[in-house]
Amino acid sequence: MTGISHLLQPVFYNYSPIPINLFSNIHAYHQQLLTGATTSLAVVTHYLAQIKHYKHLNAFTEVYAEEALEKAAVLDARLKTGKLQGRLHGVVVGIKDVLCYKDHPVTAASKILAGFVSIYNATAVQRLLDEDAIIIGTCNCDEFAMGSTNENSAYGKVLNALDETRVPGGSSGGSAVAVQAGMCMISLGSDTGGSVRQPADFCGIVGFKPSYGRISRYGLIAYASSFDQVGIFSKNIEDVALVLEIIAGADEYDSTASPNPSKAGGRESINEPVNILSVEANKKYKIAYFKEALFHPSLDKEIKESILSLIDTLKQDGHTVEAVDFELLDYIVPAYYVLTTAEASSNLSRFDGVRFGHRTQEPVADLTEFYKRTRSEGFGKEVKRRILLGTFVLSAGYYDAYFSKAQQVRRMLTDQTTAIFKDFDTILLPTAPTTALAIGENADDPIAMYLADIYTVFANLTGLPGISIPLFKHSNGMPFGLQVLTNKMDELTLLQLSNLLMRQYKTV
Repeated sequence: MTGISHLLQPVFYNYSPIPINLFSNIHAYHQQLLTGATTSLAVVTHYLAQIKHYKHLNAFTEVYAEEALEKAAVLDARLKTGKLQGRLHGVVVGIKDVLCYKDHPVTAASKILAGFVSIYNATAVQRLLDEDAIIIGTCNCDEFAMGSTNENSAYGKVLNALDETRVPGGSSGGSAVAVQAGMCMISLGSDTGGSVRQPADFCGIVGFKPSYGRISRYGLIAYASSFDQVGIFSKNIEDVALVLEIIAGADEYDSTASPNPSKAGGRESINEPVNILSVEANKKYKIAYFKEALFHPSLDKEIKESILSLIDTLKQDGHTVEAVDFELLDYIVPAYYVLTTAEASSNLSRFDGVRFGHRTQEPVADLTEFYKRTRSEGFGKEVKRRILLGTFVLSAGYYDAYFSKAQQVRRMLTDQTTAIFKDFDTILLPTAPTTALAIGENADDPIAMYLADIYTVFANLTGLPGISIPLFKHSNGMPFGLQVLTNKMDELTLLQLSNLLMRQYKTV
């Protein structure tokens, strides 16, 4: 697999980019469209130019230049009626290479799916298209969403636009960089253990993971089915809220999808801004934080001090902020990797080279040898490691010692979390223990890499909604965020509080 340069058509090279600050969010963009200050065609042209300019960051695996321009022209013609018909009219979106987009490649950044073209749309993708969004391309990621740095991709690593010697985080690193570097307005990723929130933290943008079941997983290539969720990247909370309202909800193709609609978007009409994010001026929140998390030896000193300072400020402003004991913190990562690798070993067994994807060309003696060669050639090192780990913990003699114990830990985590939310509205945590890692750092130490997920996997184990919001800047010049969690299916409180924190407490 190669990069994207061959996909970029010269049709857009001669356009002059529009000012990047022409609009701050989707509502402002729509107002510009309605007043004639810009057009969808001009905006798509701008983003294609940005993609060309930043192609060395390797954020995209496929760019759909011609069809994006064609759809923009159709939407501009339709706008001559003076009305926006879709709630995402002309909004330029990137999607992670684990989401099915009909008649387009989907490979999970793996050689095992080289050349595979989707025959249907993921539900989240279909709902974007139904509201007139423009999908500009597919974003790079860690292979099968397994990784924390976006260095495990068959397309090569993704670079952080703020410091190209650092990783963007993973596994949705391409989706994060696409928004970070202004190559699209919003993007979709997937979050199995922090794969939206952690890259958002490293890239200085907003990364949102909904409650388990809030957004349909139909058309999302599975890593660990009881953990996976489609997530949203943006530079503001308003756009996250709007996109969530559009793509969330019941789905006949996913029995785990909640039948209850999301009320996060809050627009009474298509021409109105998101208003449900506003909260009463005197509303005070009851906020919990884990002492064990903020005083954990792995946490960077500046990150700890910044969050503790914010906690003091919140208290001064009348919010109730209390430390709670959470003695299970050090059990979270082991339980997570036992359970997710077990599910992965099962989910990835379907990739055998018989029906689709990569097939070995080497001569083989029997079907077993065919499977071995195909899978050994097609899967990357990290995916093989997790399949082996998962197969081991599910094996006879070890199932009870590992898998059953991890399930018990998961139940304990859920029970303790339920108890916390009886007394508190939200939990504050760091998103990651450090700022963006240097490229290659921890590459030879998978245990250190796994332990870096200590703060994000908690939400996936318990099914909570979570978000990373970019509030701070480190002395090394890199951004870092704050992770906010609320109770299951309470995305409204999560987004309202996050919006408040972004507006009143952001330091950069």
